[in-house]
Amino acid sequence: MNLSVAIVVLTAVVCTSAEIPHETVYVQGCLENTKVEAEAELQVDGEEVVYADFQSGREVWTLPEFLGPFPSSTVRNFYKNAVKGRRLCQDALALWILEEKCPPEVKDAPESTIYPRAEEVLGVENTLICFANHFYPPPVKVNWTKNGLEVTEGASLSRYYPNKDGTFHQFSSLSFTPQEGDVYACTVEHTALEDPKTRFWEYKIHEVSGSSAGPAVFCGVGLTLGLLGVATGTFLYVKGQQFN
Repeated sequence: MNLSVAIVVLTAVVCTSAEIPHETVYVQGCLENTKVEAEAELQVDGEEVVYADFQSGREVWTLPEFLGPFPSSTVRNFYKNAVKGRRLCQDALALWILEEKCPPEVKDAPESTIYPRAEEVLGVENTLICFANHFYPPPVKVNWTKNGLEVTEGASLSRYYPNKDGTFHQFSSLSFTPQEGDVYACTVEHTALEDPKTRFWEYKIHEVSGSSAGPAVFCGVGLTLGLLGVATGTFLYVKGQQFN
C-alpha cells in the first residue's frame, strides 16, 4: 500500500497574566490512502487540549476548556481553522507527490510494553495497558488474547498522539480480573513491522524466600532480647535507687 503523509507542526511560547511561559504546539497533518484522512490538534506543555473530529464535524476537548495563554479567537475558531488547514495540507501533499513522482516512504516500527494500571490483586478488577510508542506513520492495530483466545469485550484503543521527535504513541486498554494461571497478551501490528509484536503478562505471586526470611527473623529476635535487656537493667537500677 502506498502511503504519503504531510505533517506541519507549529510551536510557540506564550505567557499568561502571571508571566509563566507555556509551550503551545499546533499539529496539522494529512494522509493519503488511509481511513484517517487528516489530523489537527492543539497541545499545551505536552498535553493535548483539543482536537478536530472531521468525521463528526466538531472539535473535541480532551482537557477542560480554558482560554489561559490563547487569544479567544484562536480557541473559538479552532475547528474552522482546522478545516482550512486540512484543505491546504491535502493540496500541498498532492503537489509534493506530483513533484517527487514516488516519494520515499520512511517508517518507524513501534516499541511496545504491557503493564497493569494498578497493583495487581487476585480477584480484584484492574486494567491492563498496552503502550505502543515511537512509531510512524500512524496508527497501530492492537489485539488482545487471554490464554491464547482473542478478547474484545472490555478492550479499547485510544487516539494516536504525536511525540516531539515526529513519531507517535497510542494506548490500548483491557478491563480484567487477575486470576492465578491466566496469561494475557497484546499484539501490536504496524506497517513497519514484518511480523506483529506480542507482549505477555501473567499474575505472579510475590513471596518472601526462606533465605531472606531467616536473617529477618533472627534480627527481630535479637532486637526483642536487646529491648528486654534494657528494660531489665532499668528496672534493677530503679529498684537499687529505692533501696539506697
